[in-house]
Amino acid sequence: MKPQHSEVDIEHMLVLGAGQLGMAVLRELAPRRQNAKTPLTVLISPKSLDSPNALDEQSKAEILGLGAELLPFDLSACTTEELTDLFRRFRTVISCTGFVAGPGTQMKLTRAALGAGVHRYFPWQFGVDYDVVGKGSGQPVFDEQYDVRRLLRSQNRTEWVIVSTGMFTSFLFEPTFGVVDFTTRTVRGLGTWDTKVTVTTPEDIGRLTTEILLEKPRIANQIVYIASDTLSYATLADIVEGTTQREFKRELLTHARLNDALAKNPEDVMARYRIAFARGDGMWWDKAHTYNENRSLPTTDTKTWLKRHLETMGLSA
Repeated sequence: MKPQHSEVDIEHMLVLGAGQLGMAVLRELAPRRQNAKTPLTVLISPKSLDSPNALDEQSKAEILGLGAELLPFDLSACTTEELTDLFRRFRTVISCTGFVAGPGTQMKLTRAALGAGVHRYFPWQFGVDYDVVGKGSGQPVFDEQYDVRRLLRSQNRTEWVIVSTGMFTSFLFEPTFGVVDFTTRTVRGLGTWDTKVTVTTPEDIGRLTTEILLEKPRIANQIVYIASDTLSYATLADIVEGTTQREFKRELLTHARLNDALAKNPEDVMARYRIAFARGDGMWWDKAHTYNENRSLPTTDTKTWLKRHLETMGLSA
């Protein structure tokens, strides 16, 4: 591996994506690079410029207001070679593009970063502990993420940093995920009620990733764990009831029920996610041992997040 140095290179940085997570990183990182000689570059979909919707226009204005430059490039249509050529212009690449570009994207991005000789690479690993999950989890995107880690560890030219975050806090309340159902006032436990899950808000991820990126001495070739909260499904049910001041039905989706549901509909992506987050191992870690807790950096726990978002869900505390 490359030797550790105290300095952090803030020049020629590229952020991939300007979605929810990309914007969270940009809002934190851009102001911290005011002394940089090169602008922060943001890779976006050409479609967001050619046929922008209201959110695209808003994001574009905010990105330019932060002093960053836009780089339109189609990740889904490009070859690995084309992407490698693009990455050669940059020293640090922070990938905030998740699974929306399709299967194989994370490996393509990683091969391109290594092929281009990028000095430092933050892959899209803003999720669970793929080392613990391993291969054969039943979730193909998890298998790909495990392969990304193996590829990064197989070389010593490009430094890498993986930020493990658990699931986005908002995903707990995603209607299609089906864990918290405000319409029927139901909270569903996955596996067992004691099964735990680690969650982090995009805003916390953006702030903590920026801290990790800029920390001295430089963090390199490490997995860094962060967490806004770690809680069991039973605790989640308590939080939902306590925050909404309403009684919710509690329904346990055992491993057998989850497997049966997937067998009946093997193409159901959310059914695969429910099975994954019912396993426990690899889906959570002790918040007391995280980067943010060790540095006394505050985060938004699940109860606080829910209080802030109840109105958007048609409820009030």
